Amino acid sequence: MTQINEQTRLELAPLIMMLLDNWGLSNAEKHNILDFPESSRARAMGQYYNGKPLPDDANVLKRVEHLVGISDALRTSYPLNERMPAFWLNKTNRLFGNRTPLNCMLEDGLNGIVAVRVHLDCAYDWEISDKIL
Repeated sequence: MTQINEQTRLELAPLIMMLLDNWGLSNAEKHNILDFPESSRARAMGQYYNGKPLPDDANVLKRVEHLVGISDALRTSYPLNERMPAFWLNKTNRLFGNRTPLNCMLEDGLNGIVAVRVHLDCAYDWEISDKIL
């Protein structure tokens, strides 16, 4: 997903913002978890709901890809309760150093995001394990 056109980035922007809203993130936390370039401001997050495409930045798009993977894994794990993903992400977990998975992602950046995805998505874990071996 590291190279996508402007139209796709435009379509993804409000979807990823709503996903992060559902997880309970503030604008500053959205800015942090997506690792937006310093030139963009956390208070300008509203633009991404209303016609501004995501930045054409490989790091941002890689994070978006992982966050969508996390969302898919949570939806698969909890298909009957749409509030459960936010609950799970905000509950302390010993696997993440007694932090919440959300704090792990916010504090550890891309490594934390990948750690949460690997924990939730065994197929993704197998995929990256095969590449390491």
